Amino acid sequence: MEALHVKAPAKINLFLRIIGKRPDGYHDLHTLMCPLALYDTLTLSAGGKGMVIDCDHPGVPKDESNLAARAAHLFLQTVYAGNTPPVSGLTIHIDKKIPVGAGLGGGSSDAAAVLYTLNDYFGRPLSRPELMAMGARLGADVPFFILGRPALATGIGDRLEPFPYLTPWTALLVYPNEVVSTAWVYKNLNLRLTKDEKKLSKFHFDGRLFNVDEHLVNDLEPVTKKAFPVIGDIKRLLLAHGAAGAMMSGSGSTVFGLFADPERAISVCTALCDNQQNKNWTLYIADLLI
Repeated sequence: MEALHVKAPAKINLFLRIIGKRPDGYHDLHTLMCPLALYDTLTLSAGGKGMVIDCDHPGVPKDESNLAARAAHLFLQTVYAGNTPPVSGLTIHIDKKIPVGAGLGGGSSDAAAVLYTLNDYFGRPLSRPELMAMGARLGADVPFFILGRPALATGIGDRLEPFPYLTPWTALLVYPNEVVSTAWVYKNLNLRLTKDEKKLSKFHFDGRLFNVDEHLVNDLEPVTKKAFPVIGDIKRLLLAHGAAGAMMSGSGSTVFGLFADPERAISVCTALCDNQQNKNWTLYIADLLI
């Protein structure tokens, strides 16, 4: 097995409504997700014994709790059940560019990249729907990254419908270097407030273009913003600099501003980077992959 290289994109949630809590503890949701041209790069190579995760980022697990490692195990155990896998050991090197605990889906994207890379290498023993079902066992966002295009997601995020009604946008992402626990955010979500607001902000997307003024909604943002007020500061700053809209992605803590003009996004990024008060922030510019 030669070294296999693959890029794993980030994502943002352009719309996120929490519908309710399920008996199994998960939450039903309605969300519009879009991949971004911001990537982790993974290199898979055979050799040695067991599963090895190689990554310089201190926030990435190096043991078999890593989602990429779990994805590789699941794929090999499923495809070669009862037989000896064709590789005795696997090293996964992750060049981490997507921030950790940031609401951008980096871990799920890495897991998806491992699944479809191994599937391609071993002759595609699994169909795309089978691969997506496998990904759902690892995490709710993994099937989205296997699909690899903008999609409306329902259920726990695993029921996907491609969404072809996005126009080009450039996202300026601001990560305030605050790691947010998704589990903590959902635990502190007030579903009663969410339902009260839903009558004002629940929109139907069937055949409609995404509209920043109408659809940029995230039920999780008030929860995370209460614990991390910097999220509100970043939103106001992006809007003051001309973003068409700004919102936290997922459970946070990354905030994105949408710009129709890529040059304007670059100009604002430069201005914010030059501001020494923002020295703890990390900024990225990435086009939506539509």
